[in-house]
Order: sequence, then structure tokens, then C-alpha cells
Amino acid sequence: MNLPPTRWELAGDDNRGYGKRFAALVQEGADVDGEARLIDALARRSSRILEVGSGMGRVAAGLAARGHHVVASEPDVRLRKQSQATYPDLEVLPYEALALPDLAPFDLIVVVGNVLIFVGEDTERDVLARLRALLAPEGRIIAGFSLRGAMSGSRVYPSEEFIADATAARLRVDWRFGSYELHAPNDDYAVWVLSAS
Repeated sequence: MNLPPTRWELAGDDNRGYGKRFAALVQEGADVDGEARLIDALARRSSRILEVGSGMGRVAAGLAARGHHVVASEPDVRLRKQSQATYPDLEVLPYEALALPDLAPFDLIVVVGNVLIFVGEDTERDVLARLRALLAPEGRIIAGFSLRGAMSGSRVYPSEEFIADATAARLRVDWRFGSYELHAPNDDYAVWVLSAS
């Protein structure tokens, strides 16, 4: 499959600080489980969960530790290696969102950590449609990203445009929050809970 490059790929070494920063936080014993706590609260026990763009593995590992059946996928080989070193029991597949195979229906699909502002240019609707195709009938998608762009190479993704893209992909916005602690919506960061419309 010939896919356009993601913005993450095009940014190259400019984004290497991400893995180092979270490695340091984990080493210090910092709380890096905010996303996993919210996702766990939204999930039935032993849910089947897909994390797309799992990075260094902290969210997927946190969900697995809470008893969920987690499939993680991360195309960046350096982040996969970091994930394997940090969470050796977590298997991580090498796919980006558009290349995900037909794995099985998922109760929850997790796309946090600014993944959606690093997908390939003009692929947002295709990515959202691909994720919808992997949902179980009552499944939901949890997405979180900076509305103003976050790091080198990322895009600005206004909430109105995201809602239009989700609607075009036959997804409904059930909730929007300003953080993983469920703060009110703001202009900086958005956490979305989507379901099939």
C-alpha cells in the first residue's frame, strides 16, 4: 500500500525529544497515567482496546495493567524499541492508522498524544473512517490533541474542522472535554469521545 508520508515522518529528528521526555518521567516515577485512567473509566471490564500511535507504550501498558485486552500500534521504529525496552510484555504492531489490518472489532480505539495532528496531509477523514471500520457496534473512539499544534511538523486542527471530518467519516461527537481530567472545553486542547453515527 502506497501511503502519503505522515507529518511525524516528515518532521524527522525534530520530534525525538518526545520519547526522551516520557522516559525521564517514567524513570522519575511521575504520574503518566492520566489518559489510561479516563479510558479505563469509559470501558467495560476486559474490553478489547486498540491504541493507534502508541508511542513509547505508556497508555497501552497502563490499560493492559488494568485488565484490558490491548492491541498497540506504532509505526516509528525508535518508539517501538523504546516501548519494548520499557514495557517488554506489551506487543506493538508496526502500522500507522491507514495501514491497520482488519484485526477484529474493538470496544474502544485510543488515538491520544497528538496522533491526529501528525497524520499525513489531507488524510484525516480517511484515518477517521478507517478507525470507524474497526469499531465494534457499540464501540467508541477516544481522541486527544492540541488544537493549536504541538511540536515541529504538527498541524493546527481547529475543533470545527475536526467535527466536520468526524461527521464525514460517519462518527458522532458524544463528548468534548478540555483535558483527561474532564475540564471544560478550551481553545488549547481537546479530548473527544466519538461513536458511530
